[in-house]
Amino acid sequence: MITRFAPSPTGPLHLGHAYSAILAHDMARAVGGQFLLRIDDLDQTRARPEWEELIFEDLQWLGLTWDGPVRRQSDHFDDYRNALDSLARQGAVYPCRCTRRDIDAAASAPQEGVPDIGPDGRIYPGTCRGRPYDDRQPTDALRYDLSKTVGPPHAMPAFTETGPAHAGEHEVTADYLLTHVGDPVLARPKMAASYQFAVVIDDAETHVTHVIRGEDLFEATFLQRFLQGELGLSPPIYHHHRLIRDDQGRRLAKRDDARGIRTYRQAGATPQDIRAMLGL
Repeated sequence: MITRFAPSPTGPLHLGHAYSAILAHDMARAVGGQFLLRIDDLDQTRARPEWEELIFEDLQWLGLTWDGPVRRQSDHFDDYRNALDSLARQGAVYPCRCTRRDIDAAASAPQEGVPDIGPDGRIYPGTCRGRPYDDRQPTDALRYDLSKTVGPPHAMPAFTETGPAHAGEHEVTADYLLTHVGDPVLARPKMAASYQFAVVIDDAETHVTHVIRGEDLFEATFLQRFLQGELGLSPPIYHHHRLIRDDQGRRLAKRDDARGIRTYRQAGATPQDIRAMLGL
């Protein structure tokens, strides 16, 4: 069993991060497995070395240890570009010049019961679909054309979920992705890859067998499992856990510095206090 924790060095770790990291660490250690640490620093405009150093300090203070060297996404941009080129050679990648405002304006009213926002943002209406890949410009995003995968004989994959809210086998279909995600972004301007694209490559290259993360990312799993299939990658097993929320029921985010691990450390809390606070 190989699990991982993959924070972004764009702010302090909070109680929600601690819950996910401890759970992934403890699940692996309980069966003699490995726990890996990855730094998701795709966005170099926001990543800061001081936040990365604080991540190490907080995790060590919590009593967590990781196996092998820390993997940084910024060291693997060539891996993402090579994977992108392999999909482009299949004719399924196209450049997109649309801004978020363009997408908002072009998106038609969703059908009843079908969302207009998915795990990749607002569901893209396919405005630039059909532009040739060779027409790409430095300011373009690169998208995957899901319309090429609709219907037989294209076999669609499935994934195993062991989390409490969605346990079972889940089939991934192109029709579902088109209505719930839209053509996903594989790379953004000035970035080697999108988050959704990079993480499937990262997990595969580090042989992660079980992805432990918050249930807010469950819907993204359908897209990531699809991309794994298109790249010929074996899927991990997924476990989406409950979210840690504030007193108003909001999911904790990096804006919640008052619930930062550093804050608790400075106030004299112990790692056992954190575990108890999280119900672990």
